[in-house]
Amino acid sequence: MPPILWIILGLVGLIFGAELVVRYGARLASGLGVPPILVGLTVVSLGTSLPELAVGIDAVRTGAGSLAVGNITGTNIVNLLLILGLSAAIRPIPLGLQTLRLDLPAMGAAAFLLLVFSVDGALQVWEGVPLVVFAIVYIVLLVRSTRRENAVVLAEFAEEYPVSRPRERRAGPILLQSGLLVVGLVVIVFGAQWLVEGAVDLATALGVSDALIGLTIVAIGTSAPELATTILSTFRGDRDIAVGNLIGSSIFNLTMILGVTLLFAPGTVAIDPELVHVDLPAMVAVSLVCGPLMISGRRLSRAEGIGLVAAYVLYFGYLIVART
Repeated sequence: MPPILWIILGLVGLIFGAELVVRYGARLASGLGVPPILVGLTVVSLGTSLPELAVGIDAVRTGAGSLAVGNITGTNIVNLLLILGLSAAIRPIPLGLQTLRLDLPAMGAAAFLLLVFSVDGALQVWEGVPLVVFAIVYIVLLVRSTRRENAVVLAEFAEEYPVSRPRERRAGPILLQSGLLVVGLVVIVFGAQWLVEGAVDLATALGVSDALIGLTIVAIGTSAPELATTILSTFRGDRDIAVGNLIGSSIFNLTMILGVTLLFAPGTVAIDPELVHVDLPAMVAVSLVCGPLMISGRRLSRAEGIGLVAAYVLYFGYLIVART
């Protein structure tokens, strides 16, 4: 089968599998009496990040480390420039205090930490430990901050992921939800394998680097769930939660996802020089620029959103022209 078909098949598998994990994992956990806050911070966050994790682990174990790092780097650039920019271009985005006080500083710090680890042109297995610790500290702070939010947030979450009340709990639905959750995980594993194999074969056939494929096709593909969710929530008018999750997902990708990926690496993960000298600094710059844009007026305006989208178009154009 041609590499592009494996890539398409892998992307479809990742998106479909992540949807199953998020939807039925959230329903199962809530149906068993798990608080909605913990469901959002665990099942939903993990489910939307599983594509990046599966791709990363499979890539480092097959010697395509630049594909794994390029996917994380490209995904975050897509999240912050393209998806966030499109949402703001459609309708200005008001921002909550948690985003300004916790999420934005954490995102900038996580991006800078990854850049520091990567300056020598490689990532070590042990460097996954501080990244995972960073994620755990962030989650703890996030839980403390979330507990102080009002009931409106919980009601919005319950509306997005409707579940049966605990008193309506029945063995049949629980078994069905558990089965669909397992199916989603299996589909994600196979989807990641197909995507990585197709991406590596395509890079070889075109004579380009694994990093470029990771920054473009794989990054955009694994960001598809976030793109659909954010745009949909924009038209529904509940973007505060979606935008917070988008930024939180970027932090989670840089720390927990990449950290766990490194822990599964058989040894040192080499990174393409262009990834170290161009793309990782670009990701750090995007993370730092987004802060002042959002803090000014505590909102992201249409003009700023259009500017972010234009910046992504320029960056993508650079990748196509200069790296192929």
